[in-house]
Amino acid sequence: MVRYLAPRTRKVRILATLGPASNSPEMIERLARAGADAFRVNMSHGTHADHAPVIAAIRALEKTLGRPTTILADLQGPKLRVGTFHGGRAELATGAMFRLDRDATPGDATRVCLPHREIFDALEIGARLLLDDGKLVLRVLAMADDHVTTRVEVGGMLSDRKGLNVPDVVIPMTAMTEKDHRDLAFALDQGVDWIALSFVQRPEDLAEARKLIGGKASLLAKIEKPAALERLEEIVELSDAVMVARGDLGVELPPEAVPPAQKRIVEIARRMGRPVVVATQMLESMITAPTPTRAEVSDVGNAIYDGADAVMLSAESAAGAWPVESVAMMDRIAMSVEADPSFTARLHFMETKADATTADALADAAREITQTVGARTIICFTMSGSTARRVSRERPAVPLLVLTPKLQTARRLGLSWGVHAVSTRDIASFEEMVAKAKRMALRHGLAVGGERVIVLAGVPFGTPGSTNVLHVVRLTGDELKGHRD
Repeated sequence: MVRYLAPRTRKVRILATLGPASNSPEMIERLARAGADAFRVNMSHGTHADHAPVIAAIRALEKTLGRPTTILADLQGPKLRVGTFHGGRAELATGAMFRLDRDATPGDATRVCLPHREIFDALEIGARLLLDDGKLVLRVLAMADDHVTTRVEVGGMLSDRKGLNVPDVVIPMTAMTEKDHRDLAFALDQGVDWIALSFVQRPEDLAEARKLIGGKASLLAKIEKPAALERLEEIVELSDAVMVARGDLGVELPPEAVPPAQKRIVEIARRMGRPVVVATQMLESMITAPTPTRAEVSDVGNAIYDGADAVMLSAESAAGAWPVESVAMMDRIAMSVEADPSFTARLHFMETKADATTADALADAAREITQTVGARTIICFTMSGSTARRVSRERPAVPLLVLTPKLQTARRLGLSWGVHAVSTRDIASFEEMVAKAKRMALRHGLAVGGERVIVLAGVPFGTPGSTNVLHVVRLTGDELKGHRD
């Protein structure tokens, strides 16, 4: 007998990255049952032939688990890398001079190729260059059209094609490479729900991706460049969601600057009503160990207390030795935090003022009414998902059951706080709306006879963006008799 997955009792979502340790259909189902609400396919690794069966396996879960599945395709972006070395690596001595040039000849302890013309055009004297995730640090002393002279401030071993970060200047390069264009076309053809754009620096970086996506998926901006923090509100405004990508952000910022940056990104995203994902190294030690450090547990817990919509696992679930255990641990942390009697008060440390629209006013009122009348759940009928996201933004204390005739909408809501989305037939009248809301609340175990629920919808029905009805109704408990929807 197929065991369907019941609605989560926790509100925060878990985004699990798939990879060699977890990309089989069996493992994907185990991750979902352990607590994964959405899956990340990292386009930086593997081929399209590798990713296609993984995406198909995620989609197959919809029948197995009886709920929509959410897929995020993460584009690699313009990752900057140095060239190659004689023997594969070279030792850079602290205090020595080191040149970066356009010569493709393998390098040595004095020079290496830097195959990115745009960096030469943007660098300034005094700028830092961080190599291999910040392990080595160079300082620019002089520049020419075809080379840059630097001093090694922090030396060490540097091997072929290691990454390079330039935290002190904005690099005038597009956020999408030729590889990203190919990967985006593939991901859209596969019907993924979210596209994550890497290394966003400016609001303009989102325009190209948005145009190419053409409404076929939602767009998430990864905040991992200091330049993005300078225009953060503009970037959030133009995104459908944002990610606190602490990997490269933690390389380019001083370590002590990352926590305030994370808090600011989460706060702005919540205030502007955009889902926000906190990611990178959350349970890093579980790549090799069956349990996390206490500091990692606190890190996950703090993101949840701050009201992040989702927390993400990277290598822990993609390539680690304990992928299922990592998801289960994150699930247990979330359950423990949300069970804290002070959780709701901590969650509302900031005010999310409603915009001057009917839909926002009703979303705000729904949260207040649940507390006043003790409603068990909020039920939202939606076409585009915008009303559901508005209610989610208010962080109500009760579950949010979202009913939509569009499977695509249900899938995209997999990153939104507290949402349990169901794809179901549309309604045509007020009476049908009330009756269906009652049945679905009972069917999904989100209310029982004698309890109240709040219903949000728009009249005329089936019109996107027309939410104008809030209705409080009490269940009798026998609404399911004679119905199978």
